[in-house]
Amino acid sequence: MFNLKIAHHKIILWVLAIFITLSSAVYQRLTGPTHPKRGKVDFQEQRISYRFLRSETVNKDALINLTVPDTTIGGYVKFVRYKSYDEWTELSLQREGDKLTARLPHQPPAGKLMYFVYLTKEDDKLSLTGADPVILRYTGEVPTAILLTHVFLMFFAMLLSNRTGLEALDAGGKAYKFMLWTIGLFLVGGFILGPLMQKYAFGELWTGFPFGIDLTDNKALIAMLGWLWAWYKNRKGKEKRGWIVFAAVLMLVIYLIPHSVLGSEIDYTKLPESH
Repeated sequence: MFNLKIAHHKIILWVLAIFITLSSAVYQRLTGPTHPKRGKVDFQEQRISYRFLRSETVNKDALINLTVPDTTIGGYVKFVRYKSYDEWTELSLQREGDKLTARLPHQPPAGKLMYFVYLTKEDDKLSLTGADPVILRYTGEVPTAILLTHVFLMFFAMLLSNRTGLEALDAGGKAYKFMLWTIGLFLVGGFILGPLMQKYAFGELWTGFPFGIDLTDNKALIAMLGWLWAWYKNRKGKEKRGWIVFAAVLMLVIYLIPHSVLGSEIDYTKLPESH
């Protein structure tokens, strides 16, 4: 006979796993260095909203677009290639009706610009970007099918990781089968599709250990090693649930580290034409 009590218990575990996964995904998205910089400021008795890009594809000039109805307000953008010997370049904001716009020149994959945006009126000036510049990175275009499949698999690998950890905390739970699904999805999403995305975006399949310090690649490697260790400790019917919980917590902590920190970037100071 179907046990309603057990079914109710499993539903609760799934709801908890979904809640943890969605919360961590939102946190990671909002704190990541590629998420647009947003805010509002008061200038000349007007409230002005802004949204400045921190990521763009290599075939586009990054658009600076502000709604400023007061036609007596102007402004400019000051930018320079990140990690270069370049001098700062100033680019005037062009008025198009209620809009002030400018476009930052595109860079090769992994090339970065850092920029300030200023509003001006007579002798008054305000930096919308504050005291620190916005860092903008350009990436190659990733095929939509690869991108969406990667995101799908990584999301469900994270969901199953959390669900596996919760199952391991239940003395009567069957965490082993969940663990195998977690490892399988994570393997395909993070170590097959992940490198393909890296190749399209930056021209390299793998820039983590031992070839580089790309944190996204290294995070995936550490998380996978945690799960492989948990699998090793629980193989052949062994009951080492603590290691499964450890692997799930490790993956969650790693996932909370903002995406693309210490990611691929061009150091223009090491290129001959930058001197």
